[in-house]
Amino acid sequence: MSLYTRLEQETQAERAYLTSSPIIQQVFKGDITLDDYTAFLREAYHHVKHTVPLLMATGAALPESKEWLREAVGEYIEEEMGHQEWILNDLATCGVDKEEARHSLPSAATELMVAYAYDAIRRKNPLCFFGMVFVLEGTSIALADNAAGMIRKTLDLPAGAFSYLRSHGSLDQEHIVFFRDLMNKIDDKADQDIIIHSAKMFFQLYANIFRTLDCKAQLVEAA
Repeated sequence: MSLYTRLEQETQAERAYLTSSPIIQQVFKGDITLDDYTAFLREAYHHVKHTVPLLMATGAALPESKEWLREAVGEYIEEEMGHQEWILNDLATCGVDKEEARHSLPSAATELMVAYAYDAIRRKNPLCFFGMVFVLEGTSIALADNAAGMIRKTLDLPAGAFSYLRSHGSLDQEHIVFFRDLMNKIDDKADQDIIIHSAKMFFQLYANIFRTLDCKAQLVEAA
């Protein structure tokens, strides 16, 4: 069985934990506020700004036997450069001070996901990063376009507030095909198992970011 098929089949429970996050469910019911959306963008900024440094760490840690994979990492770096600035521009369109957002602190859930990513690459295996790619790119393609459409309709925001979500929606199909083909070249079961374990971890860590957003919303309502 190919690695990509295994990833899809063996992470279903963890994927469900993510997609069942209350705030994700609320979005598709049109139950979202501007504060919810900007809170999401802030957390996205705080993990997306680490994508290129994490890719660099992954490429540096890969052994010579996986030089072909290091070349793919180089392509990813070129593609991902500067995406965090798109998020800041979206925030500015929503009326948020870009520099205040840039210098704000991430939630504990976001910090933990980022910390785990660096730790897994350095302590365990650089292949762990590809579990994160599976979670973030796969989830984005599945949800981003529909979420952007619903949020824009609910909040009546301009198109310029959705450059991040739109870029990671259906237009990102080429990226997931590239990733699928890349993963299917990994046929060593031990390597596959590492990536699958990593994906399961990242589904849970990423879900906790969304669940933290929901908790913040509840605290604001209670105040």
